Amino acid sequence: MTARPTRAGLPGSIDDTLALLTGQGYVADRALATVVFLALRMGRPLLLEGEAGVGKTEVAKTLAAALGRRLIRLQCYEGLDLSAAVYEWNHAAQMIAIRLAEAAGETDKASIAADVFSQRYLLRRPLLEALEPQPEGPPVLLVDELDRTDEAFEAFLLEVLADHQITIPELGTVKAAAPPIIVLTSNRTREIHDALKRRCLYHWVDYPDAARELAILRARLPDAPARLAAEVVAFVQALRREDLFKLPGIAETLDWASALVELDAVALDPALVGDTLGVLLKYQDDIAATDAPRIARLIEEARQAARAAE
Repeated sequence: MTARPTRAGLPGSIDDTLALLTGQGYVADRALATVVFLALRMGRPLLLEGEAGVGKTEVAKTLAAALGRRLIRLQCYEGLDLSAAVYEWNHAAQMIAIRLAEAAGETDKASIAADVFSQRYLLRRPLLEALEPQPEGPPVLLVDELDRTDEAFEAFLLEVLADHQITIPELGTVKAAAPPIIVLTSNRTREIHDALKRRCLYHWVDYPDAARELAILRARLPDAPARLAAEVVAFVQALRREDLFKLPGIAETLDWASALVELDAVALDPALVGDTLGVLLKYQDDIAATDAPRIARLIEEARQAARAAE
């Protein structure tokens, strides 16, 4: 693709987007770089789905760092409501203002109401903050783990995603002068509604292949011995083919490699792997299933794969 001029500091091509992400240590494949590029060029929200730990959240963090934009994160959870996600009124300050107005002899209720429901009593939460101008340019809004919320909250998000605005009954509509860069993530514990998906560009973030995972490890942990890095990646790749409840993601690979470096390891050995499995696997049933014979077999597979890749 021929590079085009950048707009507001955004990358001008897919290759520029790849370089932008790589420059921050995020090793993306071309498919992900393409959808990120399109989301930036078209001003569309980006919905990333995939297993936990494959790097979805990191896309938003990387974009914010690379573009020099503020990152505004809304961490979703069950029961998330508008007061935590969008705005709420400073009720204590409002009550003080009402009492002061009454003490001063103010009797015009409409005037008092207009005052106490003004901007200065508004407590802005992440979604509303993301619509406000920022000195460095429109922020990156990360709506993380959207699947943890309910469908009612999804329905509210539609106005933000489609029109970059929020309606506050007491104030009216707050619309962004320049739309934020919006990244939504989901671990797919439930299906996201089609109405929301239609407003987004979509990408499934899968586990990386061995070559890309090794590139990620080297970018994030350059001090790891070359043999250890190769064997760690090959071991994790082999482990993902096992029948486990929760397969390790890239985040676990990096954590495990970091732990092994801290233990001065230069290669995998059965005792060390067994002692550090809790860094890589997060469920006791999976740890118990990865017994000594399985560890020995996986290490041998990892060594063969590492040698073949040299």
